[in-house]
Amino acid sequence: MNDSQLVKVWRGSTLPPKWIERRRAIGWENTIELEKYVKSIINEIRERGDAALLEFTKKFDHANLTPENLCVTKGEIEDAYSKVSREQVSALEFMKDKIENFERQLLKQIDVTIDEDIRVRILSRPIQSIGCYVPGGEAVYPSTLIMTVTPANVAQVPRIVVCSPPSEEGLINSLTLVAADICEVDEIYKIGGAQAIAALAYGTESIIPVKKIVGPGNKFVTMAKILVSRNTAIDMPAGPSEILVLADETADPRIVALDMISQAEHSTESVVGLVTTSKELTENVIEELKKLVPKVSRGKFISEALSKHGFIIIYENIEEAIDFSNKFAPEHLEVITKKPIEVVNKISSAGLILMGPYAPVSASDYCIGTNHVLPTSGFGHVFSGLSVLDFVKRINCIEGSKKGLLKLRENIRTLTESEGLPNHFLAVDGRFKT
Repeated sequence: MNDSQLVKVWRGSTLPPKWIERRRAIGWENTIELEKYVKSIINEIRERGDAALLEFTKKFDHANLTPENLCVTKGEIEDAYSKVSREQVSALEFMKDKIENFERQLLKQIDVTIDEDIRVRILSRPIQSIGCYVPGGEAVYPSTLIMTVTPANVAQVPRIVVCSPPSEEGLINSLTLVAADICEVDEIYKIGGAQAIAALAYGTESIIPVKKIVGPGNKFVTMAKILVSRNTAIDMPAGPSEILVLADETADPRIVALDMISQAEHSTESVVGLVTTSKELTENVIEELKKLVPKVSRGKFISEALSKHGFIIIYENIEEAIDFSNKFAPEHLEVITKKPIEVVNKISSAGLILMGPYAPVSASDYCIGTNHVLPTSGFGHVFSGLSVLDFVKRINCIEGSKKGLLKLRENIRTLTESEGLPNHFLAVDGRFKT
């Protein structure tokens, strides 16, 4: 490892054991205390409802709200339009349309023929209410609102609720409100943090609880989602944003550096990495970072993220680099190699794969149509990115026939006898006896 660089550089052969697992702890120090603290907030919301919700909003967001102005009004939305440009509205509409078109292709009824006498239809039915958490604070994310709400709309969820932290003036960002209006959100509440998750899960005097909660947030939001998941479904746990670039000697070091910088600006806890087979690329990427970081906006912020959680790992061959990537299971994986498809075919775990030099994470964050709410912290091993499928229940609908059931009769007899459930077979056999 070389600590003198802006990012840490390792040889794959010298990577410490369990190094990958350590990244799971980023931002999650003192988890026992964090859980205890968040649980106390949740309990307060459950016991005291609106009163506790308003107190926490005052404490954490420094906003004085009342039950009467907790929910965004039509007037506030109309006012929001006067504060944004036509170009911004058009870009949000473009983004919504892209996601909508992509998601519609995922939601197709499937018919499966067991044989000519038995047919199974896989039906999709919407979850009845969804709560979408849209982060605020250090940055505003109207894009996240569109990413979480649009798939729910495609799924035809009847009630869609958005929660987002207010400013000290008790307002939600104008672009976020415009995005909510474009997406026809049913209710928008000026609340954030763990208290918003608790309100969505258990309800207050002003907020009716929802069936499922989706959307990213900080460690307090994530812990709250984990805790309420005993009673209310959630999409996935979420940690700091991640990018892993898997590249060989053919990659443009400036492009790699720019992509690393773009993800580092999310948070000082962002995880930003390059895994490569090229020592020359490593040296050139470091030089590009040294040149670019002092000049870009939020340079000090980005520098801190890179120094804390930035890394480059050099492997002897591409197979070792692929093996590392699969163990790491990054949120975003960029593959910039001579033959990217050969690499991609060997990737088993990632939130999103971007192939080639013209598929940057930034494009997928906004305008390709795929969702940017993705599994982080290694959860790409078991979770997929958010999609319309997270907002529906899939129900198998079986259409049988006497002839088809007769074909199954004897195997059912054998299996029910083996499990000591004779009445299961009688329910089948009785259909053939008069």
